[in-house]
Order: sequence, then structure tokens, then C-alpha cells
Amino acid sequence: MIPVIMAGGSGTRMWPLSRTAYPKQFLALNSHLSLLQETVERLQGLPVEQPIVICNEEHRFLTAEQLRQQQAAADILLEPVGRNTAPAIALAALQAMRRSPHQPPVLLVLAADHVIRNQQAFQQAVTHLLPQVQEGSFGTLGIVPTEPATGYGYIRMGGTPEYGLRQVREFVEKPDATTAQGYVDSGDYLWNSGIFMIRADRYLDALQKYQPDMLDACRKAMEYAVQDHDFIRIDAQAFTACPENSIDYALMEPLCTQQDAQVIVAPLDAGWSDVGSWSALWEISDKDDDGNAIMVGEKLAANDVILQDSQNCLVSAHSKLVTLLGVDGLVVVDTDDALLVADKSRVQDIKNIVATLKAAGRSEHHNHRVVYRPWGKYDSIDTGYRYQVKRITVKPGAKLSLQMHHHRAEHWVVVSGTAKVTNGDKTFLVTENQSTYIPVGQIHCLENPGAIPLEMIEVQSGAYLGEDDIVRFEDVYGRN
Repeated sequence: MIPVIMAGGSGTRMWPLSRTAYPKQFLALNSHLSLLQETVERLQGLPVEQPIVICNEEHRFLTAEQLRQQQAAADILLEPVGRNTAPAIALAALQAMRRSPHQPPVLLVLAADHVIRNQQAFQQAVTHLLPQVQEGSFGTLGIVPTEPATGYGYIRMGGTPEYGLRQVREFVEKPDATTAQGYVDSGDYLWNSGIFMIRADRYLDALQKYQPDMLDACRKAMEYAVQDHDFIRIDAQAFTACPENSIDYALMEPLCTQQDAQVIVAPLDAGWSDVGSWSALWEISDKDDDGNAIMVGEKLAANDVILQDSQNCLVSAHSKLVTLLGVDGLVVVDTDDALLVADKSRVQDIKNIVATLKAAGRSEHHNHRVVYRPWGKYDSIDTGYRYQVKRITVKPGAKLSLQMHHHRAEHWVVVSGTAKVTNGDKTFLVTENQSTYIPVGQIHCLENPGAIPLEMIEVQSGAYLGEDDIVRFEDVYGRN
């Protein structure tokens, strides 16, 4: 069995903590691990091989670093464009067949941004499904509803229970409130979790029958894929021509109309959530006696959030003291560069705020103040007319690209650690409390040759300070 972890998506409804460049699957919302890392951790104890992780190019280094922290080797497929879940799973199925051409593996398809509290129940459901899927059935996990939710699709069950499994009659759209209540009252419906178990060859055969154009585009995209360091780059031209569709529409719905399709579901009651909004996070979080859920970032302590006469609130504090007085049902999310205050019943509309930020040309929808790079990270401490100040952290052994800037000069001050600096035709070490100056147009490079992180203050000055004013001549990470 090969896990296929879908790590794309932007998570706009979890703004301002989730941003386009650092979406929710990479955030630690439920524990000290990110949601992606929790997904990997959830597999321990199951008979699985090295996973296949699918992400977009912008998140490739984040994905690789978080997997490295978990000591989890993986095939990382880079989607050049998003084409929804059916093509993404097709890429994974083709990669899985490359790895095991003589014994088609079972794909366990998982989203990277879900929470499942009861790992044992999840693994039991997977184990119950596995023999049937190995024999050729199409399997899925359906969530036992806890309420008549209108934000999920549903699965209608049929047939008599066998080993805890049921036949699937149909996949249905997100219902209105009245319809959802009827679904729950009937006992014949489960929430559609988006977790699937399918033998790789059976998936490709079904695509050939129902979505031949999609399969053809995915085959071409994989045929011309290239290995790039830790990543497998899917051919952009071929994949861009692929039709866009979800696995539900492309395969599951037409399969359910066939008498011999053998689409089966394992009901799962395991504290599942897709963490699709701040209210969803509040629901699964630990709360105090007044129903308040509190999250604090690594810069803060628990007593940096003070609530008085306030109930049923969620506070996520990451940069400063947050206090609430006499309020009910609020979501308050504080980050280094943005503050959200919202009624908990309106959090689904946060996507409209993100759209407004995009339309205004602001950067807060895309980047945090702290931006992660394969070599480390930088924090934009201050910005003003013709200057910008950053705190730069370079990981031990890491190296920035050999580069130059047309419009800005840089002054580097080492706070801790040792920097190996290339400045024009000279290479030298800069240690704590020492500095160096990089003129406009000078070719330069920064490296951490030491065993501890390099901490440095960079002061930029010039007419234009954008990140796109970088001309790279050499880069160990393969960036242009």
C-alpha cells in the first residue's frame, strides 16, 4: 500500500495564519506537528511503503523540509498547475506503477490538511478496507455525521453491512440545511471525507473508460517528467492540457451507476475534521470552562492571552499580548503583520477579505512577514522609503544563491554564528558583531559554514527593494 498525500491548496479561509505561500497544511494547528506531518505520523503501524506527496512548485521546499523533520522519505511530485484531485491521483497511480509494475499497489489517498483524533480507529477502517480493495473494489472512508452539516458532500450507503463495510449507492452534493437534516435522520448517509483506497491499475483502467483524455494527458506529463534534486517535475505543457475534475465527479459518481462496480465505504468515527475554517478549529480544540479555545505561537506564553467575561471565543495569538473583555463567539487571530477579528458564524466569508487584499495588490494574502526559503528564513522587521530591514536565519551548511541586484545595496551585520561571504572577487568570514557592505550591482553570496544557525541583520537601501530584483548566477537549489 502506497500513501498518496495531497498537499496542494491555499487554505484561504484560515487567513491570516494561512497564506498562499504558507497554507494550512504546513501549520501546526492541532499539535506541535504541522497537519502534513500529522498525516505522515498517522501512517505509522500500517503496512505502507514510501509515500507519494503531491504539491505545487511554490511549496516544494516547505514540503521537503517538513518531511525531512519527520525523517520521512517520499516521492514528491510537483504539479505545474492545479487540475483538481482526479488528475493528481492519476499522476500518483502512474508513479506507483513505475515503482511496482508487476504487483499493482493499493493507493491510500489522503488530504494533507485534515485532523483525525483517533488514529487507532482510522487504521482499523483502512485495515478493514484493504482486502476488498486488493481484490479490485473501489474504497473510501465515510465520516459518521455528528450534525447536519451543509459544508460537506455526502455518501449514500446501501446493501447490508459486512465486516463493517457498506456498498456506496451515490455521492451527493453539499445539501441545504433541510436536506442535510434528512440525510442524518435517515442513518443512510456519511460525510464524504475525500479519503480513498484504490488499486493503482484499477484507477487507471477506470480513467481509461470514463476520462480517456485526462489519462492521456497525465501519461504524457509523466513520460516527460524529470528528476530535480528531491522532486519529480511533471511536464508543464502536457499537464496544462489535462481536463480539470475531481475524483468524485470524474470516477466515483459514474462508477456508482454500474451494478458490478464494487464501490464500498468504511464508516469512520474518529474525531475527523477538514479544519476548513476557524469555527471548525474551535470545535475540535480544547476549551476552558467558558468555551474559549486559546492558541499561542512560539514567541508567546499562555498568559499572553487574557480573557475576562468572554465566552465561546477562539484566540490565536502569535506576536503580542491579546486581551478580550465582555465578548461572545469571536475569532481573534493576531500575526506579525495582520489582525483578524470576526464573528465565529461569519468565518466562511474570510475568503472575501482575501479576495479584497488580492484586488488591492497587497502582499498579506500571499506572504507572512516571516518568509521561508530552502536555506532558512527571513523576517521583514521594518520597511520605509528607500530602505528595508530583515533578520535573516541561515541553516547550518546552507547557502544562498550567487546573485546580484540592479537597484539595491545591502549591509550585513552578523548577530550570531559565522558567515562565509563572497563579495565580488573576495571570499571571507564574517563573525559575530562584524559586518560587510554589498554595493549595487556587486555579485555576492552568503553561506553558513558552521554547526549552528547563522543570524544576521540585513539593511537594504535603494530605489527598488522587491524580491524580484535578484539575478541568480548559481543556485544549489535549482532556482532560476
